[in-house]
Amino acid sequence: MGILWTVIIGFLAGVIAKFLMPGPNEPSGFILTTILGIVGAFVATFLGQAIGWYGPNQGAGFIGAVVGAVVVLFIYGFIASRRTTTY
Repeated sequence: MGILWTVIIGFLAGVIAKFLMPGPNEPSGFILTTILGIVGAFVATFLGQAIGWYGPNQGAGFIGAVVGAVVVLFIYGFIASRRTTTY
């Protein structure tokens, strides 16, 4: 149930993170934004457990997942901007 909850929270976090961090290098597709939000929720859960904020079977909270999704979207935007070339 913990993984399912992380996916649901990650979905919502990805949508909110996209509204908080719009930009030309951000993913424009709904599915890609959702996937990055889910990855952000998993990253927030992993880092929170490593730091000791969350227990072994406890996932990141909603705010932690949104912060994780914003971080993942920022990294994605940075990588996407470096990959684009001008001719």
